[in-house]
Amino acid sequence: MENRLFFLPIAISFIGGLALFLYGIRVMSGGLKKAAGSRMRDFIARITDNRFSGLLAGALATMMVQSSSTIMVMLVGLVQSQLMTYVQALSIILGAEIGTTAMAQLISFRIHEYGLPFFAAGFALNLLSRKEALRNAGEAFSGFGLFLFGMSIMSGAVAPLRSYGPFLELIGYLENPLYGVLAGMLLTGLIQSSGAFIVIVITLAQQGSLSLEAGIPLLLGSNIGTCITVSLASLGMVRSAKRVALAQVLFNVSGVAVFLFLIPWYADLVRMLSPSSGLAGTVVPRQIANAHTLYNVFMAVMFLPLIPFWAKLLIRLIPDSPEETRLQPSVWYITGTALSTPSLALSYARAETSRMNRILERMVGASLPAFTGSVKAKDTVFPDLSVIGGIRMREEKIDFLESKVSDYLIAISRQELGERESQEVFALMTIVKDQESIGDCIEALLQKLPERTAESASGLTAEGMADLTALHAFLCGEVAALTVAVQEMSGSRASGILHGAVDFPVLAGAAEARHLQRLRTLPESAMTHDMHMELLHAFEEMHHYCKSIARSIVNGS
Repeated sequence: MENRLFFLPIAISFIGGLALFLYGIRVMSGGLKKAAGSRMRDFIARITDNRFSGLLAGALATMMVQSSSTIMVMLVGLVQSQLMTYVQALSIILGAEIGTTAMAQLISFRIHEYGLPFFAAGFALNLLSRKEALRNAGEAFSGFGLFLFGMSIMSGAVAPLRSYGPFLELIGYLENPLYGVLAGMLLTGLIQSSGAFIVIVITLAQQGSLSLEAGIPLLLGSNIGTCITVSLASLGMVRSAKRVALAQVLFNVSGVAVFLFLIPWYADLVRMLSPSSGLAGTVVPRQIANAHTLYNVFMAVMFLPLIPFWAKLLIRLIPDSPEETRLQPSVWYITGTALSTPSLALSYARAETSRMNRILERMVGASLPAFTGSVKAKDTVFPDLSVIGGIRMREEKIDFLESKVSDYLIAISRQELGERESQEVFALMTIVKDQESIGDCIEALLQKLPERTAESASGLTAEGMADLTALHAFLCGEVAALTVAVQEMSGSRASGILHGAVDFPVLAGAAEARHLQRLRTLPESAMTHDMHMELLHAFEEMHHYCKSIARSIVNGS
């Protein structure tokens, strides 16, 4: 009964402090993402093959958003979107691991006692500022204050345990490197934050409950446990994106394997390089923070020159496969793990919408040959399919993607968005509906027109075929230009498309007038009248939706 009474208030205080601590991290991360999310993504995306700049970018980005998992998920998305190669991402991974050490260094100085002033200052800044950037900064500061206050509560909760024999005996088991690594890995995977777990480790050290020898294995285990988030994010993505997740696992597991048997010597080195005196409860926490930093810096220095080797190993472990471009509908870019970072999720939605337009390019390109070319003509990408079979396969993809992207955009709209992001979300919602409508126009042609014969195709006059070909070429160029405009959400490109669109009604009207004139003078034109008019009106309808897409881009950019 006494033990129960002893542990109940400790458990309540610790769990409450942990909840406040984790919520503070969430608020702080949310404010930082809103303040620098899109700029951070663009900054990382511009990294070149220079591995040193990649290392620096990864470290700076992680320090700014205080979440290596966010940076890792962002890298997976960039590789998935083909905005970065998996080889370029390797140095950024190493930099991100260094960036995670900044928070551990900061909290090792016992600044958790100032959590409430930080929270008050951040709350006031968020409440009183009119500028969005300052409000976001205030949100980040208030989250930081909650984070520190939660840490203070946890620190007070575990204080009685520093003289409790059974607890100290349990902590003593963690000095066994294997037990410590496993505990760190499992607990980090459970709370989905290596930063949060490291703070807990330092909190225990500040109360004198944890030695340096016990803390180092926990740190090593947390480096492996943090890989779970990005591994889950890579599921269902292309193989190059999966290599990014595997690279993080290999880096961290290799590092742990090297250091696991060197912990006693490593602890002595850390003690030699760290201050041996200071305020009560600061010496061991400072040593643990330094151990964390030195380990990640050492791993970066050791692995950075070996990136070409790791790149070859990754391609051997996850080789390229043509199965990624098979016939089944699937999403390539959008992922639920990015929804917590709206700017990132929006870029994925834009990439998926642009991909839909590339699929439409092939459908529109095949719409005329499907009815005027050879009956035995094959799809240009999948030669096992006929032209009509290729159209139907892509129509299934468009319908599938319209549903998935629309649902994803609705989920994004429920996040906290800026005015420009809100405009883009609703613009993309309209665009995917118009894209599906273009696909439906082509599918309707397959249903309306009877099974054509060689005779009906050959019945088209040279003049009629020339008119249809000119309109078809105009439409194909329009759809191709929209693909680029959607990818960039470029209002200027879309305005150019709208400016050129005025020529289409003139061409269509002239083509229809010439066709009606041929009906009066050429009896053979009557054989393909239905086909000619169906194609003509379908092209006009698709052109209408292209203009609608261009207008949506202008409104959303």
